[in-house]
Amino acid sequence: MARTKQTKAKRKKLEEESTTTEEECTTTKPQPTQPPKNLFSSLLPPPQIRTIVTQYLQDDIPSHFDVGGHVVGNTIQTAELWMKSPGVLAGIPFFNATFDVCGSCTIAWEDIAIEGQSYPNASGDNKIKLATVTGPVSHLLRGERTALNTLSRCSGVATLSNECVQIAKSNQWKGLVAGTRKTTPGFRLVEKYGLLVGGAATHRLDLSQMVMLKDNHVWACGGSIERAVKKARVVSGFSQKIEVECQSLSEAMIAAEAGADVVMLDNFEPEQLKKDAKVFKEKFPHVTVEASGGITMETMPDYFSEDVDVISQGKLTQGYDCVDFSLKIVH
Repeated sequence: MARTKQTKAKRKKLEEESTTTEEECTTTKPQPTQPPKNLFSSLLPPPQIRTIVTQYLQDDIPSHFDVGGHVVGNTIQTAELWMKSPGVLAGIPFFNATFDVCGSCTIAWEDIAIEGQSYPNASGDNKIKLATVTGPVSHLLRGERTALNTLSRCSGVATLSNECVQIAKSNQWKGLVAGTRKTTPGFRLVEKYGLLVGGAATHRLDLSQMVMLKDNHVWACGGSIERAVKKARVVSGFSQKIEVECQSLSEAMIAAEAGADVVMLDNFEPEQLKKDAKVFKEKFPHVTVEASGGITMETMPDYFSEDVDVISQGKLTQGYDCVDFSLKIVH
């Protein structure tokens, strides 16, 4: 009898503790606001971003001693992120990851800070506050330059990409503006992500994606496009497309007949390209035609044609201007 009463008492106590825990959970203060939702942020696995950002931070402190951090100490302070030149905001996931790796920092984004949003009026005299970062001051300063570098460059790619996409839309061209694999070593993920946020296509991300047989591949196969395509098809199977870089209409025809899914008309003059693309599409309407080679934002409209599906530009990840941001300690 005594044991039964004791058991009931214990059960009642556990139920009370459980109720208290649930109440505490529901009244816990929310964490600082998360970054705005973005269609492409889910593409970036957090562990991979952390690995990349960690390498960037290690590049900045190769000797493992942060003397400046020792000078300022670990008092909790706040810094404000300002946008100081016009452009498209891109790279929030990398900015967040930088201070996550630095540790003990929280970021609160302003409502106006939207990934992919254009801020045409931002300037040194008309700065736009996007976020506040709070944490040990040495951590803030340790992550400052890495966070700004990734944000400014990613935003630069997105800005230039968006300008090109808008030109295509204003000319009623229905094709895709795309980047290339001409990216900064170690910085490809940031730049490719910037292309997406700006509205452009990434093209293939790396050598393991779509097979691209360039002139060097063909020459290495004895100059036979057909042989190169068939050899690639053996290992790529049905799940990977094959693209062939072509220097003439006849090469494009050979590539398509051999089974290529995409032909790149490389370094063609605009009028010749449009003429050849029309002839090609009449015979191979389901093969994608890509125009590439020295094309810039200024010359891109010369290549617009209903027979051209993709226009790729290395300039999007090689010739962009960085967007100016600053991170300043509140004082």
